Amino acid sequence: MSHRAHRWVDAILVVMVLIWGVNYSVIKRAFAEIHPQPYNAIRMVIATAVFLAAMRWAARAAKSGRKVSRIFYTDARPTASDKWRLVGLGLVGQFLYQICFVGGVNGTSVSNSALIIGATPVVVAIASAALGHERITKLHWLGAATSAFGIYLVVGHGANFGGAHLRGDLLVMASVGCWAVYSMGAATLITRHSPLYVTGMTFAIGTVPYFLFALPALAAIDWRSLSAYVYISVVLSALMALCLAYLIWYTAIQAIGVARTSLYSNLVPVAAMAVAAVWLGEPITPIKVAGTAAVLTGLWLTRLGRRTPVAAAVVGIEE
Repeated sequence: MSHRAHRWVDAILVVMVLIWGVNYSVIKRAFAEIHPQPYNAIRMVIATAVFLAAMRWAARAAKSGRKVSRIFYTDARPTASDKWRLVGLGLVGQFLYQICFVGGVNGTSVSNSALIIGATPVVVAIASAALGHERITKLHWLGAATSAFGIYLVVGHGANFGGAHLRGDLLVMASVGCWAVYSMGAATLITRHSPLYVTGMTFAIGTVPYFLFALPALAAIDWRSLSAYVYISVVLSALMALCLAYLIWYTAIQAIGVARTSLYSNLVPVAAMAVAAVWLGEPITPIKVAGTAAVLTGLWLTRLGRRTPVAAAVVGIEE
């Protein structure tokens, strides 16, 4: 992939980071009125409907002779192996991930959860290298470590592991494992199928059991007591934080590999910090600024030491 193409991928990943950073403050305000599990279930149902509609549109457009980007459609038919892999990714990367993540964040502090999630790029890099998905350079390892240290500076000084937070910490750790499986498990699929197809199918598969899981909480909600903000935010969060951001995530994995893509997740706490400062009035301290600089330095180091991901080499992504 050319340097210009890499810059395009970096740009859309920054958009993803901004979306997820803003989303943190958006849903935090909504959670004051509604429990996270039913709120999340509604988001997932909306996102699934949008994904399935987009997949149908892309297939019709391609079959009518219109040129459709590989991001949205390929004519490859899923094999039996592909179908089982999609089921596994949907159950692990959507159903289990959402349960562990939402339950974990509710059961621990923001600092603890952000620190644990900050380890995701390292976990992904280790697993990706062990499975032979990517060739990880020394500069990438240095960048991942520098970025993780930056996350610590941004949120880590308030962390307190164990005790009352232990259950929540363990659930967040489990969510990191689920996210790593979800990101790496699609490496083979995205060599043949579009990011839209893989994301949409995994959402559809994972949403069904999650909705059933959240059904008792959904039934207990007094919908008339909720403000218009909750309804508007759940739609916007579904469209932006789930549909658009997840599509960007898999598109980037297809282009530059899972290890480098995952490092951008460390920018999310930084973006969330900036949005919270403007919207919620939370202070930004010098140590948080230093942490932001460390995260950005880590990303810069991975750019210097990048390698072509195995998945991208196989699919022959256009430059």
